[in-house]
Amino acid sequence: MIFKDYYRILELETNRVSIDEIKQTYRELAKKYHPDVNISNKFSEERFKDINEAYRVLSNSSSKRKYDRMWNNYVGNKKKKEFEESKRSSDSPVSDFFNMFFGNIREEKEEVLKKNKKPIIKGENIETEVDVSIEEAFYGLSKKISLRTVDGNMKTFSVKVPSGIRDKEKIRLIGQGKEGQNGGKNGDLFIKINIKDNEKFKLNGCNLITNLYLTPWEAALGTRVKIASIDDEVSLYIPEGMQSGEKVRIPQKGYKDGKGGRGDLVAEVKILVPKKLSEEEKKLFEEMSKISKFNPRNIANNK
Repeated sequence: MIFKDYYRILELETNRVSIDEIKQTYRELAKKYHPDVNISNKFSEERFKDINEAYRVLSNSSSKRKYDRMWNNYVGNKKKKEFEESKRSSDSPVSDFFNMFFGNIREEKEEVLKKNKKPIIKGENIETEVDVSIEEAFYGLSKKISLRTVDGNMKTFSVKVPSGIRDKEKIRLIGQGKEGQNGGKNGDLFIKINIKDNEKFKLNGCNLITNLYLTPWEAALGTRVKIASIDDEVSLYIPEGMQSGEKVRIPQKGYKDGKGGRGDLVAEVKILVPKKLSEEEKKLFEEMSKISKFNPRNIANNK
């Protein structure tokens, strides 16, 4: 049997900590490595199991005293040994070391199976989809969804959509799927998040695409304009001779990339001509048509 340093697993340097301190540390680590926010991450899944195992022993004053005697012998006296955390086999929910404090849970389950003579069946998983806006996905939100259960009744779930979730990413609600049979665990509910574009922004990976509307004279002469990003306003320089369809890239003003950074805000230029002109504006355009030698059709035909 391999000794496991539960204090080290909970990132505590000593056993001289209160039950309240252990609970506080546990809550922080459990939130960080919870399967709901680390889907398909094997390391986080194993880390989460270790954290729960350590907490079950150390949060109980009786088992903590028993464990501390061992801890002082192995770690507290600073013996020069290194201990590897044991790997669990895929069919064992707890380690042999843990069973020292709470008995062999696996054997107890096997005894129950023999008595009942009925196989334990885990409930099926359920999957559904939820649409959210780009702004909702960027900032995160709590959203209520209603689903019809197998018995025909409607059930409402509160779903916390984390800030910066990716399009098509799934949120897992443990135990909210179909009911298990003969003592089996319930299945899980998987909610696929669909991030929907709107008139202001379109999502392309971690980049946000938006339109930048310019007047003909702004595009020709160049200017400085203010453009709204998803969370603030950016001052943007437009060089002279800007063409409709050209794109201006503003770094680190796009969507969250999941690594602490952000993508880019990409502004696509669209030149708009006024539908109604004042007499003075009309004269200016007529004068320009007389003196200008610019012919866009010539440029297009020579491509």
